[in-house]
Amino acid sequence: MKLFSAEEIRLWDQYTIHHEPVASIDLMERAAGKCADWLERNNYTEITFQIFCGKGNNGGDGLAIARMMAEIKCPVIVYILEFGHKGTDDFQTNLARLHQYPEIDIRFIQTEENFHELNKNEVVIDALFGSGLNRGLEGVTAKLVNHINNSGCTIISIDIPSGLFTDLSSLGQTIIKANHTLSFHCYKKAFLMAENSEFIGDLHILDIGLHPEFYSSIFSKYELIDDTIICSLYKPRNRFGHKGNFGHALIVAGSYGKIGAAVLSAKACLRSGVGLLTCHIPKCGYDILQIAIPEAMVMTDFNSSFNTKIDDDLSKYIAIGIGPGMGTATETKMMLREIFEYNKTPVVLDADALNIIASQKDMLKLIPPGSILTPHPKEFERLFGETANEFDRIELAWQKASELNIVIVLKGHHTLIATPNDKNFFNLTGNAGMATGGSGDVLTGILTGLLAQGYRSAEAAILGVYIHGLAGDIAAEKQSMEAMIAGDITDQLSDAFISLSVF
Repeated sequence: MKLFSAEEIRLWDQYTIHHEPVASIDLMERAAGKCADWLERNNYTEITFQIFCGKGNNGGDGLAIARMMAEIKCPVIVYILEFGHKGTDDFQTNLARLHQYPEIDIRFIQTEENFHELNKNEVVIDALFGSGLNRGLEGVTAKLVNHINNSGCTIISIDIPSGLFTDLSSLGQTIIKANHTLSFHCYKKAFLMAENSEFIGDLHILDIGLHPEFYSSIFSKYELIDDTIICSLYKPRNRFGHKGNFGHALIVAGSYGKIGAAVLSAKACLRSGVGLLTCHIPKCGYDILQIAIPEAMVMTDFNSSFNTKIDDDLSKYIAIGIGPGMGTATETKMMLREIFEYNKTPVVLDADALNIIASQKDMLKLIPPGSILTPHPKEFERLFGETANEFDRIELAWQKASELNIVIVLKGHHTLIATPNDKNFFNLTGNAGMATGGSGDVLTGILTGLLAQGYRSAEAAILGVYIHGLAGDIAAEKQSMEAMIAGDITDQLSDAFISLSVF
């Protein structure tokens, strides 16, 4: 599913108006009708609505919703921001229609003196400003937003919470804090940023029937991972397959006190379907790994506490995962540099492998092409520098993926997969229960296993992140988010793969 900018969404509306064809006022009616249907389905019909409207088309949506709710006998009070200028044509048309409903109380807000006390048992509909907003709120408008936020009412925003920018960071701005956001037809980039989470509430995307030809004709740099993408990537097994068909992976991980990270990564790698797995670990972890994962082969470093050198032919491994619990000892840093020098196949780099590279930035250019890096935001910052906000961070991830010819998995609630070919993907699976030690080690194992099975780097990253999150969602249903641990994610990989088989 493509992500469009505010301007592209406006053009999509216009394309629909001209090619369906449909009058703009009727398209507005369609959008308002979807919102009214949602309110009715979710049992808001016995509650008084306080509907706040600007004089743009978002305000026109609000006026149409007010009329529709009044038609089913809901008490409605409408507030219009009035600064002396005329509204858009569709706003004015809906205002004229609203005057035909004398039971609707219409009030105008020009100053703070026009603010009314809001009953916390009522519902506020925020239709002040939509996705076309391009400057911060100030003056009476900003004070009105604060007044609404402090009311204690349930707040439902139409299109996007007023004050929130669609395509830019809104840090420091005055913004409606919605309990629900009813948006139209597709996700907006703003909805995927953790810095905006307190404003959006529960997001509901309503299909208003925009013309499909526009969607297929426009290239978008950002997409959401959906069933269509996963179906196109997932490769069911050939029934004549054998272990040699599914790759041999190497996991380089663990140090004294952190052998568990190697166990988590190795087990997830096996559960992802790899044919053969070898683990290189320090001697202290030998018994632990052999007992915990008898399916894995183990070779130990001569050092008992951390990895220092791999005396093996790396060319026999189709994919190598490096980093979980590995530590950053001087000898380990030298080992990683040697791997980059002698191995030219893609590797998966996580945790301490990333920390080592961050401490020796020249190693960035030594990373084999097609490798997958999996930093969380702090690791990303250490690797590539600070950014002012999340929007800048995802742009930097895309730039670095292109510059270094790698795939960057920037972990977060909606993990970004930045690829070197102008395509970037946000993931929607996963939950806050996965914010627990070891879940990143599990992801490293999954990605390494998929890479070893012949998936291309971007494919492995997209499919692996999706499956990782899906397994986490299944685990949360069974264990609760609070009780989840990283091993629960691996335990549910089987159910996650079973769900893929229905695609």
